[in-house]
This record gives sequence, structure tokens and C-alpha cells, in this order.
Amino acid sequence: MYNFTLSVAKLVVRLFGKVERQNEHLLPKDVGYIVTCTHRGWLEIVILGMCVPKPIHFMAKKELFENKLVGRFLRSINAFPVDRENPSPSSIKRPVKLLKSGEVVGIFPSGTRASEGAPLKRGAVTIGNLSKAPIIPALYVGPRTLKELRKMKKATIIFGEPIYIKTTSKEELATYTELLNEKTNLLETQIG
Repeated sequence: MYNFTLSVAKLVVRLFGKVERQNEHLLPKDVGYIVTCTHRGWLEIVILGMCVPKPIHFMAKKELFENKLVGRFLRSINAFPVDRENPSPSSIKRPVKLLKSGEVVGIFPSGTRASEGAPLKRGAVTIGNLSKAPIIPALYVGPRTLKELRKMKKATIIFGEPIYIKTTSKEELATYTELLNEKTNLLETQIG
């Protein structure tokens, strides 16, 4: 279902707008990795899926799965629920297992659709540390709705340098979270 949904999304997006990816060469080829991205609307989820060459397993808030039909659809496109208020050990185990098997995990570190400057949560950094998988920061620039896309606005995903995390200190995890935020913000200077 992931490939079918992605094919339909590509058709719709390319029919109305243009998608550009920058720094795609920074994506690891032979290992699993975490791709983090800014999250200001739902369209960047689709565009990110189009720009990453491997299927993405997105972490999504559990509330999205409460509607059975929506939940079934989300699972069919590789999304899995996470309780953001009370994360359980399985919230970490599942993405770590996926990463160790060479998969790509998508995380929105702000935790929700947010405006600029929302503080990042530590989940991506914690999972990167436990799995030893690199984190690829990504920045989405472009339309936030189909209506904006129909106006032929260009959508761009810019990938950043991989971040590798190795620590046993919670304080260092906070420092790495700040580093991820800084590297994501620096991507804005690369918009071309």
C-alpha cells in the first residue's frame, strides 16, 4: 500500500507543482537512518516520502489512530502510533529495531505541526543514540496545502549532514537535541 499511495501522491503533486530535493547525496545508502523534518502542515509528510528513496516508517501521535479507518490507512503506509504524553519502552524499541534492520524512520522532532521556533523533543536523539543510526536533518520549504500547491508553488526538501550520537549522559542528549535544531535551522541558508 505504501508504494501505491506514494505513486498516487507523486502524480497529484507533480500535476500541480514542482518538487525539488537538495543534498540527496547525504542520504546513507546501505544503513538504516532517521530522517527528521520540520512539521508545519501535512504536505511535507507526502513530499518527504517522495524525496527519500526508501520507504519511511513514520512515528505518529496515537490520537491519529483512534479512528479505525484512518488508523488502518496509516498503518498501511508504514506509520505507527506513539503516545507522546506517556511514551512506553515500545515507543523506542520499534524504531530501533527498524533502524537496525536497515529501514528509514521518519520523526518530526517538534512533535506536532508547529510554527517556527517550536522546541524539539528528545525522541529522535534518544533513538539515534540507542540504534547507532545516523540522523539526517531535513527542512521543508514550500506550500502547506493542496490549494497552495495548485498555485504552482515549488516544494523543496533540503537534507543536512548526518549526525551520529554516542553518549550515556542525559545532559549530552539535550546538547545533541540542540545541535539537531541548529543544523536544521542552518539548512534555511541553503535555500536556492
